[in-house]
Amino acid sequence: MTDSTEGPYRSQTMSGDASIVVDLQEYRKAKDPLPVTFHRRELDLILRIYGRMVGEGEWRDYAIDHLKDRAVFSIFKRSGELPLYRVEKNPKLAAKQGAYSVINTDGRILKRGHELQQVLKVFDKVLKLVDK
Repeated sequence: MTDSTEGPYRSQTMSGDASIVVDLQEYRKAKDPLPVTFHRRELDLILRIYGRMVGEGEWRDYAIDHLKDRAVFSIFKRSGELPLYRVEKNPKLAAKQGAYSVINTDGRILKRGHELQQVLKVFDKVLKLVDK
C-alpha cells in the first residue's frame, strides 16, 4: 500500500522509503519502444517499383506493417491472398547481413543487403532478344 504524503509525484511506502519520480514519456519509451518504420526515401523507392508493376498488371494491392523489430511492405496479386513478396527492414541485421531483404511467398530470401536500392533490383526484368 502507498500513501501520498508530498503531492502527486511523491509517494511513501509503508517501510518509509520515498519512491523516485519518473517522467512518464521516458517510461513509455523504455517500456514500448517506437516501431520500426520506412523513411520517406525508402517508401519512394518501393512505391516507384510498385507503381511500375501495377501498371504492368502484375500487382494489385499492398500493406505496410510497422512492428517492434521490423517494418514490412507486403505486395499482393489479389487482396485476399498471401503476399507475393515482402520487403522487410530489420535494423538488427544492419551490421551483419544488411537491414533490407526481399522475401517471396515461400519465405525464401531472394535478396538481402545494406542498401534498399540494390535489394530492389531483384524486381528488374531481364531484357530478352525477340526474333521476328
